[in-house]
Amino acid sequence: METQAKRVAVIGAGPMGLAVAYQLVCDGHHPVIYEAADRVGGMAVTFDFGGLDIERFYHFHATSDHDFETLLAELGIADKMVWRETRMGYYIDGKVQPWGNPVALLRFRGIGWLSKFRLASHAFLSIKRRDWRALDRISATGWLRSWIGAKAYDKLWRPLMDYKFYDLADSVSAAWIWARIRRVGTSRYSLMREKLGYLEGGSATYLDAIRRRIEAGGGVFHLKTPVKRVVIEAGRVQGVETVDGVAAFDHVVSTVPLPYVAPMIPDLPAAVLAKFRSQRNLAVVCVIARLKRPVTANFWLNVNDPDMDIPGIVEYTNLRPLDGHVVYVPFYMPPDHPKYRDSDEVFTAKVSRYLRRINPALHEDDILDIRASRYRFAQPVCGTGFLETLPPVDLPVAGLWVADTSYYYPEDRGISESTKFGRALARRVVA
Repeated sequence: METQAKRVAVIGAGPMGLAVAYQLVCDGHHPVIYEAADRVGGMAVTFDFGGLDIERFYHFHATSDHDFETLLAELGIADKMVWRETRMGYYIDGKVQPWGNPVALLRFRGIGWLSKFRLASHAFLSIKRRDWRALDRISATGWLRSWIGAKAYDKLWRPLMDYKFYDLADSVSAAWIWARIRRVGTSRYSLMREKLGYLEGGSATYLDAIRRRIEAGGGVFHLKTPVKRVVIEAGRVQGVETVDGVAAFDHVVSTVPLPYVAPMIPDLPAAVLAKFRSQRNLAVVCVIARLKRPVTANFWLNVNDPDMDIPGIVEYTNLRPLDGHVVYVPFYMPPDHPKYRDSDEVFTAKVSRYLRRINPALHEDDILDIRASRYRFAQPVCGTGFLETLPPVDLPVAGLWVADTSYYYPEDRGISESTKFGRALARRVVA
């Protein structure tokens, strides 16, 4: 039997919104996608960085990203994925040390043998663990301390937690941290070696391909068109209101960050609105620098330095070769933190200073270009008992669905996770 096409509005053209729209097109429907920005991609969007088209916020792919690889194959661009061996390091006590494999752990200076044994045991058991639900109600800080000890926690984990979550650090769920440890651990292809992936041409390769496929299947994009209100009458969604007026739809799917939902859908039941308003997110100011020479040989460098308010740096060109050396330095913080109001110049000056501290051979004139980008709701804060705080995806309004990256908790936000969830959500919407 031929599928009866339905008009579906998709709010948000980030990776999840694109996955929803793509699956709807595959199933014979005609989605209309509303995006407030001037281009698709969300946090995967690229920009012109001195003649280099590159992501505003760093992206990489792990060997466990099977759903994204499946999508690339369907789009005919699977050959654009490139896998490379990468390294991880730690800048601590004024020196860069290797990190991320047994030999590096054994040689690591600054923690004792008992701490090293506990760290190795914790990492091994985290990678092997499958059932995470018991960790949902345990704080990450308490869980880590109980496994690796207070001294090792303070040395290795506290700066990462404090400079990402600030006063929310002690509320983060252990399940969320476990998923991060497991994802990195399963990206190893031997005990000593890890590999990560990138797309030739960057995220733009994927974004261009999926947008073309959606449009070819009858999908329509309205860019620079934020949805002002989702129209509800008699317990059923009627459509969406934008600056162009009200458009009628059979179904509406929102994929924008949850803090935007309550103002956009104020007619939801009070108890549901309260849940949306309770969700906490981190903002990010991500500085990208282009250098004449590398900072280190590591892709990811954790940072523990009392004079640096960052959890680490990502030296992207140690994964994806480009003209010059590109480094991302993210500053995460709650969006109401006073630091978020600092100018871009404050952040770029810090990064210039930090990179030269990590590698004293760098000079100020080695920095060819440096920019800062901001995203107000970049990272959900997944607190203890997080599952119970989420509103249901299928809301008590016929034809209305809401989700963002929070909904594939405990996995962290990623294109592959958004792809898997978005495609499954599209099938539920029109089922």
